[in-house]
Amino acid sequence: MDSHNIMFFILAALILFSSIACVLTKSILRAATYLFFALVGTAGIYFILGYTFLGAVQLMVYAGGVVVLYVFAILLTRGRKDQLSQNTKTKIFASALLSLAGLGIFVFAILKGNFATNPLAAPNEGILSMNDVGSSMLSTGDNGFLLPFEAVSVLLLACIVAALVIARKR
Repeated sequence: MDSHNIMFFILAALILFSSIACVLTKSILRAATYLFFALVGTAGIYFILGYTFLGAVQLMVYAGGVVVLYVFAILLTRGRKDQLSQNTKTKIFASALLSLAGLGIFVFAILKGNFATNPLAAPNEGILSMNDVGSSMLSTGDNGFLLPFEAVSVLLLACIVAALVIARKR
């Protein structure tokens, strides 16, 4: 077992426990903290796999977005006084049922995917230049990412406007 495998298991445990704690905690600020650690662990996995650009984007966009979530959680709530909704038996049953359905879909995809016969090639960062990445990010063609980027920006703008409307009502 080499250092990459050890680091993978450490990051996987961090992601697993942070995700579970994020769902089970009753404090909004603690949930945001656990979400931050889960997203940082995911970025660490990307770095281990050699996807440095994707890991950097994960850190800047998603983990940086949690800082914005902190600001909204503090400004729109009364801090520690606000608690998340109480778990009822029907909520617990529905979440357990949906979790089992998700697990079933995941196991089905793993068993039918033939992943062992089609291994992925190791990432090679020398194939694409930064000009290729930049032109594909700003193109509207078949391999372009401009439309999804704009859709996400409109979604974020709608979330900010909705948060301001909620804050203004108080």
